[in-house]
Amino acid sequence: MRILVVSDTHGDFYSLKRALDAQPTAEVIIHCGDGSDQYQYIKDVYLQKQVIGVRGNCDWSSTLPATEVAEVGGKRIFITHGHMYQAKFTTMNMIYAAREEKANILLFGHTHQAMTDYNDGLYIMNPGSCSGYYATYGVIDITPKGDIVTNIVRLSR
Repeated sequence: MRILVVSDTHGDFYSLKRALDAQPTAEVIIHCGDGSDQYQYIKDVYLQKQVIGVRGNCDWSSTLPATEVAEVGGKRIFITHGHMYQAKFTTMNMIYAAREEKANILLFGHTHQAMTDYNDGLYIMNPGSCSGYYATYGVIDITPKGDIVTNIVRLSR
């Protein structure tokens, strides 16, 4: 199962569409905040996909939740934008929250810095910002054996 992870689209429908078009086999699309209009676009257009999203610090009028725990491909995913957990300073607050939820994967945004990590059974990903010249997004593959593979992809211009 393939999961496409985006965050911090900040109104850049062009970069988002390119990321979506580049991953047609993704069954699940997760938006980690700061782009509630783009989240709604994904929900409205990609009806055959499971779409999950949270609100970010720039999604002022959004009714999306601040955090979400989703079961996908037999794995628990803790999703947040990160601003409520001081993501620009530390990942530990989010790691603790994800562990409290018994998550296998932690997804967050906010910093605009793409990264993947592994911490004692917890896969951690920030897909970066899917906006602008250096736009990035994340891909998570959950294999038939239940293994988790994370990758960051940079959109080429």
